[in-house]
Amino acid sequence: MTARSAGVTPEAFGRLMAELGPFEPRPHVAAAVSGGADSMALALLLADWLAPRGGRLTAFTVDHGLRPGASEEAAWVAGQLKPQGIAHHILRWRGDKPAKKPGGSLQAAARAARYELLLRACEARGIFHLALAHHLEDQAETFLLRLGRGSGLDGLAAMAPVSETSGLRLLRPLLALSKAQLVEELEARGQDWIEDPSNADAAFARVRLRRLLPELAGEGMTPARLGSATHNLGRARAAIEADVAAALARAVRPDPAGFLDLNPEFLRRESAEVSLRALARCLMAVGGCDYTPRLERLERLHAYLEDGLERGVTLGGCRILPRETASGEGRWLIVREAGRSTEAALKPGGALLWDGRFEVRLARGAAAQPQGEAGGGMTIGPLGSAGWRRLAEALEAAGTGARAARIPAAARGALPAIRDRRGLAAVPPVGYFRDAGTAKRLKECRFAPQNGLTSPAFTVV
Repeated sequence: MTARSAGVTPEAFGRLMAELGPFEPRPHVAAAVSGGADSMALALLLADWLAPRGGRLTAFTVDHGLRPGASEEAAWVAGQLKPQGIAHHILRWRGDKPAKKPGGSLQAAARAARYELLLRACEARGIFHLALAHHLEDQAETFLLRLGRGSGLDGLAAMAPVSETSGLRLLRPLLALSKAQLVEELEARGQDWIEDPSNADAAFARVRLRRLLPELAGEGMTPARLGSATHNLGRARAAIEADVAAALARAVRPDPAGFLDLNPEFLRRESAEVSLRALARCLMAVGGCDYTPRLERLERLHAYLEDGLERGVTLGGCRILPRETASGEGRWLIVREAGRSTEAALKPGGALLWDGRFEVRLARGAAAQPQGEAGGGMTIGPLGSAGWRRLAEALEAAGTGARAARIPAAARGALPAIRDRRGLAAVPPVGYFRDAGTAKRLKECRFAPQNGLTSPAFTVV
């Protein structure tokens, strides 16, 4: 991954896009366009690339409302793209705005809101590809930021050219191109752009690092060299992730009720790097977490692979318990800590990822209970021990307790339970529904953690 010489020819951009494929016939691609030089160049390059393929481009500009003039800038972008035949939509952040604080908290909140708005906009329009304008210097800054935070291999691999989420591919075709090349492209086209004043605000770490890049380049650490380093680290990360996925396939049996049965013998045979990562993936899946536990705590759990797990331990919102099979084989049971889960409301036709673990959908025509009555509408929360007792009584009375009996006692309290004003309405993982009407109202409830045992592979091109 090296920077190309001046200019971005159609052939060069075509090669960059080909590396991110394959694409369907007549692809529909979205682009996040703030109005800055990098995103304006991305939009124009994409439009040219899509035209001979019979595809189309939809541009989105997010108006965070965080500074004066943001709305006018979004309108300016729309005015610039319309003559190019590029469809454009402004997405406005309606949530509460965080106060500006040093250290990047404002940027982090705005970035999270921007991605959420973009993902929803693409989903609503059936768009499968979202292009982002991160370029070579952005990649170098990301590497340095993560290096300063003590990141390991995953963090130092920085941004992937392609990142896949549920139903959407994030594309970064400009990672090998410098900011200067993108500016040259706009100047050659006679296209203006907007300079965001926050890009010069030294309160943000990324801005301070950006100012250091020329000095680092003088020591040989050019953006191109740093970009090459992230590419090499990305290849190492991709290889290790493949080994982790293979190890998990051998060692773990996931259960639809949200717990894992793990054979430690299979992980004991792997390298420490692979087995540590495999354990982290297990904890993230069952615990519904965004991040892995701290390394020192994960290493303490990892030591039990060799020493044996004699009693239960907790980590990452999970309980890890020794479990002996009928054949005498020692295994581990990984379950969610029931006390960590909270209750959430369900809306007719709406979707919810409850506890970071279960995808839940109510049928669109399902009428919620009138607000104001005891318990309000339908909610989802942990079953709990009292809920399990009521469930067991109901199943026994119906003569359908076999499916619930297979659930280990330690996993019962964290089972997803649907309740309404009349009480316990459904526990889908054990097939319990209070009545036919309740079963019709619940369209889906499945174990689909936000961070599953395996994730889309880290890509390198």
